[in-house]
Amino acid sequence: MIRPRLGISPWIDQFPSSRRPDYPRLRGPKAADVVIVGGGLTGCAIAHACAAAGIEAVVLEAERIGQGSAGRSAGLLLPEPGPAFRDVEQRLGRSTARRAFDAWRHASLEGAALLRRLNIKCGLESMGTLIVAARDDEKKLRREHDARAESELDVTWLLPKQLNRVSAPEAPAAMRMKDAFGLDPYRACLGLAAAAASRGAAIFERSRMTKVKVARRHVDVVAEGGTVRAGTVIVATGTATQEFKQLRRHFKRRERYLVLTEQMPAAIRKQLGSRDVTFRDTRTPHHRVRWTSDDRILVSGAEQGETPERKRPAVLVQRTGQLMYELLLMFPAISGLMPAYGWELISGKTADGLMYIGPHRNHPRHLFALGSGGDSVTGAFLAARILLRTLQEAPEKDDAVWEFTR
Repeated sequence: MIRPRLGISPWIDQFPSSRRPDYPRLRGPKAADVVIVGGGLTGCAIAHACAAAGIEAVVLEAERIGQGSAGRSAGLLLPEPGPAFRDVEQRLGRSTARRAFDAWRHASLEGAALLRRLNIKCGLESMGTLIVAARDDEKKLRREHDARAESELDVTWLLPKQLNRVSAPEAPAAMRMKDAFGLDPYRACLGLAAAAASRGAAIFERSRMTKVKVARRHVDVVAEGGTVRAGTVIVATGTATQEFKQLRRHFKRRERYLVLTEQMPAAIRKQLGSRDVTFRDTRTPHHRVRWTSDDRILVSGAEQGETPERKRPAVLVQRTGQLMYELLLMFPAISGLMPAYGWELISGKTADGLMYIGPHRNHPRHLFALGSGGDSVTGAFLAARILLRTLQEAPEKDDAVWEFTR
């Protein structure tokens, strides 16, 4: 019987150490047009967008590139931002909700196109995505489908007979969307970092930011080892850090647990349908399931408030077992399949579930890309597109959907 590796992402663990890049620490003063705080997928996507546009960029990562939330994610580019369309519509209005969902879908397609264009080997594969109605949730999901359809979003309603053709749990109905992709998020992040560096971006690891000093014409970003002077600082740290205490009220720190199984034997694979989809259910908290190209199952769920660090190892053991049991209830055919990895992902959730991307009135010469992107890393590519336009002083009207003032 195998023992699962707990507390580490398989994307990071399975990457050959001999091929892992080692960027230098920041030493002494530097200067650039923009300094990006955070070397995850969002920071690296922004750095590449800037460098490709001729904007001199410096990236400061407190630990190692890609080993934060991006490298611990489920590895999905999804066409929807996470919250229900009807919830966003109720809070912000139908027009705003539609613009948000349209922007997110386009960012999924653009992110996949960029990874292909740069020839980044990250196992990128196209798939469909489903929202599967849990028991007694069919009417609620139907209202969600109808609201999206009335707003001319691309959705399809599936009945049980159609649902049986794919690997999804038994359910009264489901809603299907296109333009989703699976990928190895750690390899994607390293690839974007390398592409940014090849265009002239300077990347520094183990260089934690400690302070930002704002002057009339520039900012000085003080980090361990040196200072970077730039026209703008972009904060892409997932959630507001201690340096931005007044922004922390916009976020609720949450943790979500993920499990990757061992490889499925042929006998199990034969009992499952087509595995070209990823799905989530309508439970609270929901489960997200995807199938990997090497015949494993990745399931995430058990979302809760952040656990004190001293209790986290014990909670991780419990949640890994819980998710495997819940996966077995969805797919009885996998009986006997064991977990190979179990890990947690900590993120900052906003009140409406949408990211914050853009400036904040209390922080001149700052731009932000903060908040969870649901089950997806699509927000990294959306943020890169929006913030590049902001730097070029060519914003579009729909960019305001993501600002703190929405």
